[in-house]
Amino acid sequence: MNESVLILIHSMSMGGAERVAANLANYWVRKGTRVCLATLTTEESDFYILDSRVQRVALGVAKPSRNSANALVNNLMALVAVRRLLKSQRPNVAIAMMTTCNVYLAIAGMGILLRKIGSEHSHPPERSIGKSWEILRKICYRQLHTVTALTKSSARWIRENTTARHVAVIPNPIPWPLDHQPPLILPSEVLQSGRRRLLAVGRLTYEKGFDVLISVFSQVAAANKDWDLIILGRGPMQNQLEDLVVDLELQGRVFLLGEAGNIGEWYESADAYVMSSRFEGFGNTLAEAMAYGLPAVSFDCETGPREIIRHEVDGLLVPAGDVKGLAEALKKLMTDGDMRQRFSRRAVEVRERFSPEKIADQWEKLF
Repeated sequence: MNESVLILIHSMSMGGAERVAANLANYWVRKGTRVCLATLTTEESDFYILDSRVQRVALGVAKPSRNSANALVNNLMALVAVRRLLKSQRPNVAIAMMTTCNVYLAIAGMGILLRKIGSEHSHPPERSIGKSWEILRKICYRQLHTVTALTKSSARWIRENTTARHVAVIPNPIPWPLDHQPPLILPSEVLQSGRRRLLAVGRLTYEKGFDVLISVFSQVAAANKDWDLIILGRGPMQNQLEDLVVDLELQGRVFLLGEAGNIGEWYESADAYVMSSRFEGFGNTLAEAMAYGLPAVSFDCETGPREIIRHEVDGLLVPAGDVKGLAEALKKLMTDGDMRQRFSRRAVEVRERFSPEKIADQWEKLF
């Protein structure tokens, strides 16, 4: 691809869009494309490792706002910084990731000769961004050449609720195997050998539904004494979830282990994967787990898991919010070894369905 690409994202902390930014940047730079990855934050929160050939720019303009006047000043400073970046880098293509950066690119890129692409990484109506940003999203998306969505449902919402001229559906790339990076948490050093592991991964936030998952696991734990629940990730609900484990007397059966950079080793060591999200944009960790051959159970959110799991082929989909149904599905998967093996054989097909080569090709055709 004879292009120069700039990727603009808020930060490179642990998260789905951030992992996609790193995956695409690393893939393209290895093909000889000039890639600049820029964040509104500093590099202090960086989690993902970039190829040394990726130019990393930290604008450092993401600041908390004390009031509306201060917010206006901060946003104007961010717009100026992004415009200076576009003029200095002169990329053929600029890709913004998530709503705020999409708006910044739409405004800051006006009058500059380049292809401007915005991308949504969650299902827009499920995530509140505030009235002002909703208005800006609606009117500014017209300045972008294309806006991408992860699913058809999200694409339809963007077409119906913004002024976007063109909307394309491009799912996230899922590399396999995953690279290791700090912090490392070794499964063999943390957990007792010989036990089966039900794995869940994600930020400890309300949308991920880990409170629901822990409660559901309490319903199936007694009948499945050889299984433990492992949750990897960190976030604002850490203390609340730890308290719930104690309240339900699940110490020694449920483990909240924090952030792991060797997530591939955890997928390899697990026996099944579960996604309990109240809503999802796509579901990167679900696809990653299946790439490692894990049979999976997930709530059938409005977008995301149904694009990945093929019900009763490589996993089980449960109606969104159906707590009893999630318990029944987990019980079925945990007790049926033949089902787990059957699902596992088909689950690895996501390696091809969402391969970096295939997804990058869709981006390049869009360029």
